[in-house]
Amino acid sequence: MSIKTLITGFPRIGEKRELKKALESYWSGAIKAEQLHKTASQIRQKSLLYQKNCGIDLISVNDFSLYDNMLDTAVMLNAVSERFKVIENDLDRYFAMARGNDKATALEMTKWFNTNYHYIVPELNGNMKPMLNALKIISEYKEAKKAAVTPKINIIGPVTFLGLSKNKEGNVYNAYFDKILSIYKELLSEISKLDDIVYVQFEEPLLVKDTTNLELTLLKTAYTSLSCVSDKIKIIVTSYFEHSTEAVEILTETGIWAVALDFVYGKKNLQALKKLNSKKLIAGVVDGRNVWINDIDKSVKLLDKIAENVPHQDIIISTSCSLLHVPYALENEPDSDIKRWLSFAYEKVKETVLIAKLFHKDSLSEQEEIFLAQSRAAIEEKKTSCKINDISVQTRVKNIQKFERGGNFKERNPLQKKNLNLPLLPTTTIGSYPQTDDIRSIRKEYKKGNICLEEYESGIKKYIDNCVAFQDETGLDVLVHGEPERNDMVEYFGEMLKGFHFTTNAWVQSYGSRCVKPPIIYGDISRPQPMTVKWITYAQSKTKKAMKGMLTGPVTILNWSFVRDDKPRNEVSKQIALALSDEINDLQQAGIKIIQVDEAAFKEGYPIRKENIAEYEKWAVENFKLAVSTAKKETQIHTHMCYSEFNEIVKTIEAMDADVLTIETTRSGNELLNAFKQVGYKNEIGPGVYDIHSPRIPQVEEFADQIRKLKEIIPVQRLWINPDCGLKTRKWEEVKPALKNMVEAVKIIRDKN
Repeated sequence: MSIKTLITGFPRIGEKRELKKALESYWSGAIKAEQLHKTASQIRQKSLLYQKNCGIDLISVNDFSLYDNMLDTAVMLNAVSERFKVIENDLDRYFAMARGNDKATALEMTKWFNTNYHYIVPELNGNMKPMLNALKIISEYKEAKKAAVTPKINIIGPVTFLGLSKNKEGNVYNAYFDKILSIYKELLSEISKLDDIVYVQFEEPLLVKDTTNLELTLLKTAYTSLSCVSDKIKIIVTSYFEHSTEAVEILTETGIWAVALDFVYGKKNLQALKKLNSKKLIAGVVDGRNVWINDIDKSVKLLDKIAENVPHQDIIISTSCSLLHVPYALENEPDSDIKRWLSFAYEKVKETVLIAKLFHKDSLSEQEEIFLAQSRAAIEEKKTSCKINDISVQTRVKNIQKFERGGNFKERNPLQKKNLNLPLLPTTTIGSYPQTDDIRSIRKEYKKGNICLEEYESGIKKYIDNCVAFQDETGLDVLVHGEPERNDMVEYFGEMLKGFHFTTNAWVQSYGSRCVKPPIIYGDISRPQPMTVKWITYAQSKTKKAMKGMLTGPVTILNWSFVRDDKPRNEVSKQIALALSDEINDLQQAGIKIIQVDEAAFKEGYPIRKENIAEYEKWAVENFKLAVSTAKKETQIHTHMCYSEFNEIVKTIEAMDADVLTIETTRSGNELLNAFKQVGYKNEIGPGVYDIHSPRIPQVEEFADQIRKLKEIIPVQRLWINPDCGLKTRKWEEVKPALKNMVEAVKIIRDKN
């Protein structure tokens, strides 16, 4: 069989979010496990057949997951923490590891490199007894064979699995590498029985980071060993999101079959081509992370350049990474001014096949000729379109005079304390409250034109009234309006900014059943009118307590959007920051004393390679400060950050100079806070005390115990008490008792101070 194409991985949530709906139905008890597995199988079958019909030669299996591939790998290796082993049912144990339950807290969750996908962080400990569980892999392989495709088994590689796992017992590699490698060898031995030839794609994205000598040594040991297990196994080692030049030379000294490299985001991979040593090259030339149509002629030219160092017949065309990070199909979107400039997963599969045919000089079908002509026309149209450029925005950016607010924290803090008069350990929430079916329906019906503005606003006001009343009654100190008018923390703002396009069904998985529809930034950005003032001031009129204005920061809006590819990202972020600075000025002029500017995705925008970090930090901090530059000294600026390795960026957070920082820490314990203590972080901070990603309800003493631990790290005068994140995804029956318990715990601690 001549192999010319493969797709690194495919989306798994379902074209119409079928998996999301099935998961949530299973978790609520509405369906049984059998129905969940049936839905999962149907999604896999559709993906397999689509790729097969398009002409993809090697089609991934085991890229599908009911929750997360790192979690799947932990289960495959029996790397299961002791607290979950009391759960007898395999599926319940699996979901407890991801989400927690009344018996056990969930595993930590964090961002997958610099993407918006979250993975579950495996916990390793000395009691772990590695043991192979290959049932999922084998069953999905057999399922694919029945569909008459040539499968490629996707597996997280041993170096990446260990490097991204959590271990409290010293060096993770020294403690577990030999044990884990033996299980991987056993796995290859088992799957070698499945077919005459079995293709296995080991995913090693850790190789695109600044790898250590130990990791490179273990890489060679691993793939020297694994490639000797069976002649029937053809091993592909895959990396993505950046270059992995240091690893290529190491890998080509082993017996693997192919190396897969990202040539979209890893330009330096071109420098490693002379070291391939007759290995096959999987060339990732179709962008798996963004939604813009591929410049097919440009991709073929890149492949021609690659072919100067790699034999033509040894080059296999692929995507730069898994298509997990883009929506399913453009055909699900209504017509728009920019639709022909876009390419989703289904279209990227076609692009991959078309590029391969042009590169290998194979004949095109009539449909492919039409597709190519349309692609070329769209590329040319996009280059010259007047929709993209706004001279007034560009002029304003050039003429920026003020990049940050007046006064330092030492000056601002006493003014804010006097202005707000808050008690010790002030309590608040991060912004959103549960999105009920009623509120979703109101937004949906209004958007469709089925209800009038008056009816829509009446529904929003009713939600805000109830939300504010609950917070007042519960005893929270700083309130929020609950965000009933907002579909998503980025999409909501983008809908009111020029330069953004919004999709209807372009869903992308963020974690588990959580899906988002990232906006598409295609042109210069400006704010035609205020975006939040109306609802924030209405909520403030319903209480005497301080009401927070809620905004999403410029870097997060950038990082959670599909960004135009014809302008530097820092310039796009600067345009967003200017628009937000106008909004902040309007809010404080309307009497709002606290404004939260969320930078939940600040960390995920970080370059993977250390050599590129300083430049990113410089413009990201600059643009956050530009966004809040209109704030008066008396106006308290909060920011919120999601799960991150805060110890790596604490100095940068300090440079952002928000008055109050709220962060997610519950799943990782309080260890992340030590970084703030070590650098002498002076501003106020609210570490999460309530894991909102889990349905469990912490009790009063659990909250109190957590607050006591926090006091040992953060001085009580600078400590805020709040949940980990927004409460949008939770239910009211979970949220109400949890927040009441949180406030009650704070009262207990205050009484003893």
